[in-house]
Amino acid sequence: MQLRIGNGYDIHRLVPGRPLILGGVTLEHPAGLGLDGHSDADVLVHALMDALLGALSLGDIGRHFPPEDARWKGADSLELLEKVMGLVRDAGWSVVNVDSVVVAERPKLKPHIAPMRAGIAARMGLSPEQVGVKATTNEGLGPTGREEGIACHAVVLLQRP
Repeated sequence: MQLRIGNGYDIHRLVPGRPLILGGVTLEHPAGLGLDGHSDADVLVHALMDALLGALSLGDIGRHFPPEDARWKGADSLELLEKVMGLVRDAGWSVVNVDSVVVAERPKLKPHIAPMRAGIAARMGLSPEQVGVKATTNEGLGPTGREEGIACHAVVLLQRP
């Protein structure tokens, strides 16, 4: 059996007038802010996609879904994740598990973790037990701590018989 790991990272700026979507779940930010980006700016799903692509040495999401391409304007990141999972399967690999940590001061994510895990798992063809989603703050430090943005780190483990 062959194994590969991949890691991913994403950060998007918080701005007024945009929805806040994390892990495919639309949340309410206490200050009415959302994530800015060409697609829906879902940093959790973006970090997962980059981890999957990195594990297979296929570049990053910017290579596969370039922001200058109008097809991806406002795209649902879970739909893009399905496309990336097609690349994983086409290459003969399967996902053992994924793990992620979202870095955000607000809103509190704990009540939303289970639906995020379930939605991501469904789109990846996994069980929720194979999808780890955690949340932490940056204790007021850096751009995420100052609530300028939200970031996410993700890792994946792939196997091929």
